[in-house]
Amino acid sequence: MIAEDIQKKIRPGAKVKVYEGKTPFEGLVIARKHGSEPGATFTVRTIVAGVGVEKVYPIHSPAIVKATIVSAPKKVHRSKLYFVRNISGTQIRRKLNVSL
Repeated sequence: MIAEDIQKKIRPGAKVKVYEGKTPFEGLVIARKHGSEPGATFTVRTIVAGVGVEKVYPIHSPAIVKATIVSAPKKVHRSKLYFVRNISGTQIRRKLNVSL
């Protein structure tokens, strides 16, 4: 289960590291849905071996051991960052001012 203070910091544009067991999944949060309800989720996207991989995590899942915020931009002007699926990493860094 993710701590309450980390839950509030998981926002679109933040780079997070999510631990399910021992293996971490690090990537960019592109969406957060349903606020802090029991069914709330967040979507993390990264590039693995040249292919985009997205995982959707329930916020209140007991399978998530730990989640850490690696970096976060000051402000993102969109709530869903689905446009990052079609642009390169360099363009993402320029638009969001975050290191990937």
